[in-house]
Amino acid sequence: MMRLAIASAAAVLVGATLANAAEPIALRDMGSFHVGGRLVEISGKPVKEVTFTPGGVPAKVDPNGTYQVEQMYVQYFLPANEKGAYPLLMWHGGGLTGVTYETTPDGREGWLNYFLRKGWAVYNSDAVERGRAGWAQYPDIFKSEPVFLTTANPFERFRIGDGAGSYDPDPAKRKLMPGSQFPNEGYENFVKQNVPRWTTTDDAIIAAYLAEIDRVGPSIILFHSQAGSFGFKVAQARPDKVKALIAVEPAGLGDPAKADLLKNIPTLIIYGDYIEKDSRWPKIRANGLAFADAVRAAGGSVDVVDLPQAGIKGNSHMVMMDKNNAEVAALIQKWLEGKGLTK
Repeated sequence: MMRLAIASAAAVLVGATLANAAEPIALRDMGSFHVGGRLVEISGKPVKEVTFTPGGVPAKVDPNGTYQVEQMYVQYFLPANEKGAYPLLMWHGGGLTGVTYETTPDGREGWLNYFLRKGWAVYNSDAVERGRAGWAQYPDIFKSEPVFLTTANPFERFRIGDGAGSYDPDPAKRKLMPGSQFPNEGYENFVKQNVPRWTTTDDAIIAAYLAEIDRVGPSIILFHSQAGSFGFKVAQARPDKVKALIAVEPAGLGDPAKADLLKNIPTLIIYGDYIEKDSRWPKIRANGLAFADAVRAAGGSVDVVDLPQAGIKGNSHMVMMDKNNAEVAALIQKWLEGKGLTK
């Protein structure tokens, strides 16, 4: 009887929890694929003897031969009631993966779920040399060594903390930007998402993104930070297939000499808070505004939103993870609707 009572109480608790949760996401399909990449031949290496498991039988491994490299991983979610006029491609920033747009470091829904709930078909990717895309040999294929970040680096560089020396292993001792919306209690989970990055793989990344949009077809691209140059350059290479660009704090840009190729692609550029307090971001933002002016001069439409001026304050560089991420997503959704990109 006691077990029955406990089970009944648990069922009531679960039922109440589900009743208070967000509505289930209804999909007509989901899946994943790898796209892009090339075959590379490696020769002149010595044969190695490798024991793959402790106590196992050694095997000879010949590293000479053909390798598949520089592919990209894409996971897609297609809503049952699709309301977006085109698929939404989500491209992450440097040293990160598609986890950027999934669950936030403190356990809230990310932008992937938000836009799915709004009826967008979402394609979320791990770019070349990230996550499930896989790595390649260095220096045989990737020509530079990977860059790794310390635990403190993103905190102090992504405008989460108040500059150099603001990080502390103890969350209570960290010096956050005043009014910061970044979930400090989840910072360790954010650091666990960080992966090595290379500085010599841009061409391969762009090639894979081109392969993605060629496969998916006409799309809207939402991109962040390092992917700024990828989003704009892919749009310049495929202006007929890119229907809108959403640049979230782009750290890179397209080719200003080819700004006219973006004239028919509505573009939204979003910047967060505390930019004037940072050593690098005033220049990065100024470069972004100059590029926007070049596109406008060529006849294009570019809307630039500084979130604090729009009444949305406290955002770090990781806008999609901040506690007000749904408010920023709603701004993007409203912009997309205003551009006639919903059904």
